[in-house]
Amino acid sequence: MNVEEVLAKLVSFPVLGGESNLSILHWIKEYLESHGVQVHLVPNEEGNKASLHCRIGPAVDGGVILSGHMDVVPVEGQDWTTDPFTLTDKGDGRLYGRGSCDMKGFLACCLATLPEMVKADLKKPMYFAFTYDEEVGCLAAPELANTIRHHYKETPKYALIGEPSLMEPIIGQKGIYILETYVNGSAGHSSRIKQEVSAIHEAMRLILWLEKKMDSLIDEGRLDERFHPPHSSIHIGLVNGGIAPNVIADKAYFYWDLRTIPMDDIQGIVDEFEAHCRQRESALQDIYPEFSIKTIENHPPVPHLDTKADDDVVELIKRISGNSKWDTVSYAAEAGQFANEGFQSAICGPGSIAQAHRADEFIAKDQLAKGVEMLQRLIKELSSNQFV
Repeated sequence: MNVEEVLAKLVSFPVLGGESNLSILHWIKEYLESHGVQVHLVPNEEGNKASLHCRIGPAVDGGVILSGHMDVVPVEGQDWTTDPFTLTDKGDGRLYGRGSCDMKGFLACCLATLPEMVKADLKKPMYFAFTYDEEVGCLAAPELANTIRHHYKETPKYALIGEPSLMEPIIGQKGIYILETYVNGSAGHSSRIKQEVSAIHEAMRLILWLEKKMDSLIDEGRLDERFHPPHSSIHIGLVNGGIAPNVIADKAYFYWDLRTIPMDDIQGIVDEFEAHCRQRESALQDIYPEFSIKTIENHPPVPHLDTKADDDVVELIKRISGNSKWDTVSYAAEAGQFANEGFQSAICGPGSIAQAHRADEFIAKDQLAKGVEMLQRLIKELSSNQFV
């Protein structure tokens, strides 16, 4: 199968983040096994999802992990002009379909070049590491990366995460955490605002505290010019509370999104916010003893990636991608999770992130070809006695 044929098959599986991925998993597993590759699964507790990993080449230290996710985002509510789960060629140099860019294009490059990998005289191994539920929180990558670290007697050195980057090496990503904060106050007539505890008023004070915290980090000069914007951001994206203008709200909640540059401690900011919440509870429980503030996790924390520009993995990806520049991103990806297991990690893959998660998602054919070429160069690198 050529890369477009593989991509067409992968796109045909409508596996959304959070859903069972066994259909696409079993097809990939059978494809790998048909080329003599031994596949290992890392299932979830329910047994309805699994990641997979495998090794191609010798069991020696210093290999390269090629990682991607099998799930995609929903299409409901989007105005598609093609069937999102049928790869469509309109003759404009683009291949349309959900996941064609993010990130089944990279998986197709891996699988299409598998026959060349198997036949090559590899001196260092290559590994596939394909996850589930990336689109709902990068949930499976920590366990998969840890499993790879301990499953093989040898230790891989590099991890290349093939998120769409127009084949540009990405050496940094922000840490991301999404939370929900719930405020329980006391209901009453609006004229008694000083005798009651309005959940809405207190929620707004907490929101202002979060905004001031973001501003204080900037004022302290906590900046990393590699990122856009170059500072940690705290954003409130949803607020709800109250039942009428003349009724003091006893319930309110808001969702907030925290994205931190590598120098900032994402959990430290949350802990500081929690300490402030306990102070507000203590100050207002004399008025209303049941006043409370509770913050829960909406999206688990995804660690930042902080690969240095002169790290070996960056030089490797520059060589095989043909791209000498590098960049950083502020979206979530699994690269930081592989880096936390000790693998030198970076992002590089075919397609543009600008096409991800939207109607008529596509990958340019030339990008798909460049993805294949990158992996073919990697095969040559790993077949060289000079590779380190």
